[in-house]
Amino acid sequence: MREFDIPLFYKSKVISSVKKMRQETDSRKKDYTPSVLDFGPVVFYIARHFGFCYGVENAIEISYKALEENPGKKIYLLSEMIHNPEVNNDLVSRGVSFIMDTSGSLLIPWETLKPDDIVIIPAFGTTLEIQKKIDELNSHTISYDTTCPFVEKVWNRAASLGKSGFTIIVHGKHNHEETKATFSHSKENAPTLILRDLNEAKILGDVILGKKSDEEIKELFKIFRDRYSKNFDINLHLEKIGVVNQTTMLASETEAIANYLKDIMIKKFGEKNIREHFADTRDTLCYATHDNQRATLALLEKDADIAVVVGGYNSSNTSHIVELCEEKLPTYFISSSKEIESDKIINHYNFHEHKKLKTEYYLPQKEKVKIILTSGASCPDAIVEEVMNKLLSYFSNTRKTDEVLNTLISK
Repeated sequence: MREFDIPLFYKSKVISSVKKMRQETDSRKKDYTPSVLDFGPVVFYIARHFGFCYGVENAIEISYKALEENPGKKIYLLSEMIHNPEVNNDLVSRGVSFIMDTSGSLLIPWETLKPDDIVIIPAFGTTLEIQKKIDELNSHTISYDTTCPFVEKVWNRAASLGKSGFTIIVHGKHNHEETKATFSHSKENAPTLILRDLNEAKILGDVILGKKSDEEIKELFKIFRDRYSKNFDINLHLEKIGVVNQTTMLASETEAIANYLKDIMIKKFGEKNIREHFADTRDTLCYATHDNQRATLALLEKDADIAVVVGGYNSSNTSHIVELCEEKLPTYFISSSKEIESDKIINHYNFHEHKKLKTEYYLPQKEKVKIILTSGASCPDAIVEEVMNKLLSYFSNTRKTDEVLNTLISK
């Protein structure tokens, strides 16, 4: 896989070394077991796959290239480059301004932008409506479009299905930038509907099978308000469907929704006719999301005491990793080492209720503490290492880092 030119300060000695070692010994990712960094009184289980993915590294490389190639020019980002505060703050410190926040609200009026200003499209992509506004500004955006190639793959697949008469079901969070972009592109070529989870898929399944009256359908579709394309006709547009995903959603959840809806279509149209009514879209699943999920599940097979997950609090893929960890053990979702006040107190985020929490005595009082450590796809290795070192500092008589790394590499 291609190597990207990203700033050195996003890399780290320990975490990047562990990743490199695993890549060299398991380039095809057949082994998802975690790396074990045994410092004596504390052990860290490091996920086989986590941190910057292909799309994020691509976006960072292009963004810093835009800064380097345009000294003295005003440079704008449509919204956050990726959902990581450290990365976004660094770009802001270098003079980049955000046009919108992550909800789509304008921070800078469009009319203040000049034709020779630089506008960078973030990794999530953007809607056709916003792209039109940018084009009207006659900016140099084309050279600095950081849209993830796997997001574009979803768009292209949706367009292809639409031209073949299929309705597109998007598995995603309707207010997420990527889902907004995917919906915008998809509805140009096909009737499109956004589903959040399997429960909403089951509602749709009942509608497809005719289990709801017209009045019930009318009420049910209030759930999907603002989540379906103009002139969507449930009597016409649910005969042929294909499921694509917001790439930051759990791959297993997208597969569960697709499998459920496929079974519904089989019930309605029969097994022998299924290809005419349900499209196989497994090729749109993001490899990084899939790998992160499998690596997290392998982490959870270890007998750990706590999990620490690092990433931006508005990061969808990070929240799903947290969700998986929470099912098994105490999990602390933090944005950086600054959230760790001491060996007694940690500040962390409850993404279910969207609020910060403070927990005391989070580190178990035992002879050997075992900690799962991982991060989302938009978190730099350097930040993960800072978290590890902060936690490590609370233990005495620990083994030297070089010794631990040499032990790991010599295995």
